[in-house]
Amino acid sequence: MDRFVRALIKWRAGGRPEPARTLPVAQLRDRYAAQAAHARGGDARDADIETKDHLLDVVDGEFGVRTYLPPADRGRLVTYLHGGGWMVGDVDTHDPVCRRIAHDLGAVVVSVDYRRAPEHPHPGPLRDGIAASEWADRAFPGRQHVIAGDSAGGALAIGIAMHHRDHGGIGFAAQLLVYPPADPYLRSESARRYGTGYLSDVDDLRWYYDQYVPDPAHRTDPEINLLGADHRGLPPTVIGTAEFDPLHDEGVELAVRLAAHGVQVHHVPASGLVHGYLLMADIVPAAAVATRNVLAAVEQMLAPVPMAQ
Repeated sequence: MDRFVRALIKWRAGGRPEPARTLPVAQLRDRYAAQAAHARGGDARDADIETKDHLLDVVDGEFGVRTYLPPADRGRLVTYLHGGGWMVGDVDTHDPVCRRIAHDLGAVVVSVDYRRAPEHPHPGPLRDGIAASEWADRAFPGRQHVIAGDSAGGALAIGIAMHHRDHGGIGFAAQLLVYPPADPYLRSESARRYGTGYLSDVDDLRWYYDQYVPDPAHRTDPEINLLGADHRGLPPTVIGTAEFDPLHDEGVELAVRLAAHGVQVHHVPASGLVHGYLLMADIVPAAAVATRNVLAAVEQMLAPVPMAQ
């Protein structure tokens, strides 16, 4: 394991944190936000990116998005769904991630502040993500549009891609899924091997599913049980996994199944890292490298190297 990650695990364990599943939702969200803020460092790219918050009206209410305009615009657009078990996280916790994407890909980024469980269970966050992707496509037309997300946001991202495929909607140029949850039953070997002591507790992951999909009958829905979904016709996909992650094997299996359905897939493993490494890129050098690697894989899909004549 990366020595910086090991130190981070030891530091957090020293505070004897209560399991996520035992905390009131408001307190859990505050703790997640504080941890994200602690991991954020200064970066020169911050001053070069213009941001603006927008409020989107939908049939049953409203939610926000934040746009990031890159200093060197290369005609790309990324709709981004943040992680956090569908319950925590927001556009502020993932602000550094979206700045890196805007800077490294030269893309306008639309970060979605979707309404979260348990107040808004499935399919609420997915519907917000679909609406946000449609708003982004209208607001920034004619661009290579990438749908992206980390953790729970990765599952939302592929669910959004499946919706547009099935309804003749946006033809995404690519999708980026970083350590996505793909099996609501958490049956993999990595869930057993790394289920405790690696910052993401598998019992907490089960609890997140309970809040997001309270009706067990819906856990077979394709946007929840991603390993059982029809992946045909989905856009070229980059999947990032972390070695010491309960969700590691699910990400690997999802990559295999996408490829079996004819989808172009680039799997980017991150040795020595844990779930959530995108949020550690300012304080863990290996996490910064892994972040650059997944974005480089997206870059390669958007601008493939020409074949030699």
